[in-house]
Amino acid sequence: MTTPDPELDPVAESASESPAASTGPSPEERLQDAEDRVLRAQAELENFRRRARREYDDALKYREIDLLRDLLPVLDNALRAVEAADKTADVESLKAGFRMTAQQIEKLLDAHGCRTIETVGQPFDPAVHDAILQQPAADVAPGTIVAVASRGYRLHDRVVRPAQVIVAKQE
Repeated sequence: MTTPDPELDPVAESASESPAASTGPSPEERLQDAEDRVLRAQAELENFRRRARREYDDALKYREIDLLRDLLPVLDNALRAVEAADKTADVESLKAGFRMTAQQIEKLLDAHGCRTIETVGQPFDPAVHDAILQQPAADVAPGTIVAVASRGYRLHDRVVRPAQVIVAKQE
């Protein structure tokens, strides 16, 4: 007796395609597997969101730490200057100490991208200057800054504090 050729025998062909002979997952199993993958992906996304939010909150909370680390040596120098002032009557050395501390602060601000706003001799700009007084000045054009009451500072392209200036007016 010969074995039937599956290509020629329809009965042998249908027997090989029966569900019992199939080794793949059923549609219900595939659906359950897809639902499980969706749930895992949703859980991973939610964990990612929580982790990203926590990292963002930490970054906001501790964003000033580098600046503070740079400021602490300046504070140490200022405290040393105060301590030295208690022990000496030499005003010139005290002034020199404070001058050095101010220079150290200016360097630190510059290192962090904080720049002084240009003032004296510049035309008044209300975006970066705050005019506190107008006074007659014969040697400059009206609207030109002739003096500074307090320096202004800019961090990159934003004004941190406008410069308080005195502006020339027509006599």
